[in-house]
Amino acid sequence: MAANPRPPRTTRLSRLADIPSAPVAATGLVGGYAVARWTGQRQLGGVVLAAAGGLAGWQWWRRAGGRTAGALGVAYLGAFAGAHPLAKKTGAWPAVFSAAGGVALASWALADRRAR
Repeated sequence: MAANPRPPRTTRLSRLADIPSAPVAATGLVGGYAVARWTGQRQLGGVVLAAAGGLAGWQWWRRAGGRTAGALGVAYLGAFAGAHPLAKKTGAWPAVFSAAGGVALASWALADRRAR
């Protein structure tokens, strides 16, 4: 009997689990703002923010457990909220990039660094 020449099938979720969560979370903040700004539809930007946040939250939970995922979720929402008053002092894009960088750093330190 010949060996099976096909590699084992992977699911989409298992491939998503391999992506580091730091760029997913940062992309959610930057992408959500960009979509809202360029389409003029804040709700559409919120969909991007929520989708990336949900994926990042799932990744955090798989990699670091529920407590860490909860803390990073609070940080994600806090960065989103904190970017608004920061934007009044620094401008919109610097505030969004600062928030995204902070969340990405926390995500890497608490979840991604341990996963590799």
